[in-house]
Amino acid sequence: MSTPRTRRVAAIGAAALALLLGPLVAPGAAAATPAADLPAGMVDALERDLGVPRAEASQRLTFQADAATKVRTLTQALGATYAGSWVDPAAGTVHVATTAPDKVRGPMASGVTAVAVERTLSDLESVGSRLDAAGLPADVATWYVDVTTNRVVVEAVGSSTDAAAGLVAAAGVPADAVTLTTSPEAPTTFADVIGGNAYYINQTSRCSVGFAVQGGFVTAGHCGRTGASTTSPSGTFRGSSFPGNDYAWVQVGSGSTPRGLVNNYAGGTVRVTGSQQAAVGAYVCRSGSTTGWRCGTVQAYNASVRYAEGTVSGLIRTTVCAERGDSGGSLVAGTQAQGVTSGGSGSCSSGGTTYFQPVNEILQAYGLRLLTS
Repeated sequence: MSTPRTRRVAAIGAAALALLLGPLVAPGAAAATPAADLPAGMVDALERDLGVPRAEASQRLTFQADAATKVRTLTQALGATYAGSWVDPAAGTVHVATTAPDKVRGPMASGVTAVAVERTLSDLESVGSRLDAAGLPADVATWYVDVTTNRVVVEAVGSSTDAAAGLVAAAGVPADAVTLTTSPEAPTTFADVIGGNAYYINQTSRCSVGFAVQGGFVTAGHCGRTGASTTSPSGTFRGSSFPGNDYAWVQVGSGSTPRGLVNNYAGGTVRVTGSQQAAVGAYVCRSGSTTGWRCGTVQAYNASVRYAEGTVSGLIRTTVCAERGDSGGSLVAGTQAQGVTSGGSGSCSSGGTTYFQPVNEILQAYGLRLLTS
């Protein structure tokens, strides 16, 4: 298990994968410009899962991509006073929290609402690091930074917040920096042990392909240990980390050719043009071999989750649903790669919460070069 960490730093450049045709290699992340003619599968999923009118889908994705560019610039300008940001693509609003709201100025601040807060993002993540250091007990599902309230949310399993309160007390963090809440069930990973049309590990379990790299693909670490073999496509896990992290990469044989595409489970694929991180509140969609193409919104970054196997930190928390066999699959925001499916709670029939391992961290960990289309 890795040690508790502060906010993870994103690498430049990412892509998604369908093991179909030949690769086009990009040295870095392309500009965030969602296509006006979005694939039907993406439009269908946004309408089904988020109620996005079909005629507005492209406009909203373009808005949130432009907002992400603004936020990135403002984050650098605000420095240590930055406290997070979030968007509402339906309302067309962008908020940036900071302890120095007077610094939100200049051309990139146009259309951005500055929110004055008491704690910086670094302050909040320090609270989270202390919670990690104290150790998440089995009856605490997760903690994450809620930038919209400037607090850290600690979520207990069941109907009582007692376990969450106990963790807060044990960690010695300020009570006024924390919100206690509950979840009806504990998060689990989404690997499966039944047949399917994704890739298989040691001819027994099944997961979903994530994003294409030179010579293979990245996926979830809980899907297989280093040295494990895969079929459909044929390959070998060259690196794997779980728990602590939840990432891995698989080197495929010469009979499989990775390409920077994601299966939209509507008879087509979605291309990925980069890996710019989406803002909290942004629309994101996931591709997986069990439940296909599903959409939701980003709730938080740098979440720590307590699975039965141990705690995983630094995850993206979303409202996207997922089920067993979807593990390792791609998460995208428009045409920007975001992460690979780790685990969560709920289902696609009842709704759920799903966590994703940021893709850029996987690239950094293994020195991988990703493919885009």
